[in-house]
Amino acid sequence: MKVSVGVSLFLLCFVSHVKAVTVESYPLATGSLLRTEVEKTVTLTCMTDEGIDPSTQKELQWFRNGVRVNLAEENRLYRSSLCVQPVTKEDNGVIFTCQLKGDASMNSSIEFDVQYPPDLNDTKELFVEETTDVVLSCDVRANPPVTVAWKKNGEVLDLTSGSYKTTSNGITAQLSITKAKRDIHQGMYICEVNSAVYGIMARTFNITVEDKVLRFPLGPTIAGVVVILCTIVFAIISRRNKIKCGKSN
Repeated sequence: MKVSVGVSLFLLCFVSHVKAVTVESYPLATGSLLRTEVEKTVTLTCMTDEGIDPSTQKELQWFRNGVRVNLAEENRLYRSSLCVQPVTKEDNGVIFTCQLKGDASMNSSIEFDVQYPPDLNDTKELFVEETTDVVLSCDVRANPPVTVAWKKNGEVLDLTSGSYKTTSNGITAQLSITKAKRDIHQGMYICEVNSAVYGIMARTFNITVEDKVLRFPLGPTIAGVVVILCTIVFAIISRRNKIKCGKSN
C-alpha cells in the first residue's frame, strides 16, 4: 500500500510539472484541435500554473509552426495572449505552441482546422477556333474537400465521347477538350462542386467555337513582299535606263 501511494504521488507531481503551461482558446478547442473559418478571429491565451518552481524564469514564448512570434515585452510574463485576425486559408493545419523560455519542455500546442469554400461562383466567356485544344480550370481547394462534377448544357457530361478528359489534384480540377468542333463542343459547361459544409457552388464556361482562321507566317510573308517590291523597283529603273539610251541614239 505504501509503495502504491508513493507511485501515485510521483505520477501526480510529474503530470503537474508537464502541464505547467496551458493554452486556452476562443472559440474553444476540442482537445488540441481548434476548428474555425476564414475571416474569423481566434484568441489564444497561454498561462503558467502553480506547478512551476518559483525560481524558474516565467517568460513565455509563442511559435507558429516552429517559427517564433514576436511579442511585446509586457505580453511575455506569466500570461501571454495571441490574436489571429483574420484567419486565412494559410492558417489551416498550422500549429501554435506556447512554451517557457527557460524550459522548452514545458509547452502546450493548438492546431488550427480552418474551414473554407472553393473560390467559384463566376462565369467565363471563351471563344476558340475549331481544331484547337481547350482546357477549362476551376479552383476546388477547400476544407473539407469537395466532390467535382462536370456538366454541359445542364446535363452531366458524358466523358466517354467528344474527346473529353478530366483531372483533379484536390487544388485544381480541369476538363480538357481535344480538337474542338462546333457541332460537338460548343455550349455551356459547368464545373460543379459539392461541399458538406458550404453546399453546391459552380463555375460556368460559355464556349463559342469559331471558324479556323488561316494564318500565314509573318516573317516569310514580309520577306516575300520585300523581294517583290525590290524586283518591281529594279525593273522600273532598268526600263528608264533603256528609254534614256534610246533617246541618245
